[in-house]
Amino acid sequence: MTNKNHWENVYETKNPDQVSWTQKKPQTSLDFINSFGLKKDAKIIDIGGGDSHLVDFLLHEGYENITVLDISEKALEKAKERLGEKAEKVQWIVTDITEFEPTETYHIWHDRAAFHFLITPEQISKYVEITEKAVSKFMVLGTFSKDGPTKCSGLEITQYDEESMTKKFETSFETIHCITEDHTTPFDTVQNFVFCSFKKK
Repeated sequence: MTNKNHWENVYETKNPDQVSWTQKKPQTSLDFINSFGLKKDAKIIDIGGGDSHLVDFLLHEGYENITVLDISEKALEKAKERLGEKAEKVQWIVTDITEFEPTETYHIWHDRAAFHFLITPEQISKYVEITEKAVSKFMVLGTFSKDGPTKCSGLEITQYDEESMTKKFETSFETIHCITEDHTTPFDTVQNFVFCSFKKK
């Protein structure tokens, strides 16, 4: 089964309360995005956004230039259905992140729990290369920490801590701030994440 088939199947067969990554309000992501102090017309891209509610809250806060990218068309369909007419204010991109060919740059690149699914050196290098081209100002990355799970949705992941994440992006990005936090899943298990914000050099 390809990665795309895997994720289409997940979003086809499961509701938000049946997947571990669901958050009612992605407060940590919102806090990081707002900490950069950019205007509401800042271009924001959410990588692996799926049917996350981050886009809902960003729209509610008045952000005007939002793009959501995900490998799963079904996930984005769910988000569009939920948003209704507001979905027209958002740009939607269906692609594998390692095959993403950005045609513009983004002031803020946000990724909660997509980057850690890249497990080969080639995939990781490709991701870093894409961020170097596509990010003009800031980046927020959230992944499973060294104390977090080793798998998600049946797939292997790569764990990170502040040091290892900083090292991956140090050529073009300066680390601003990192935190670890526990995410409680809809089925009351706890997953430890590390979040880091970066500034383009």
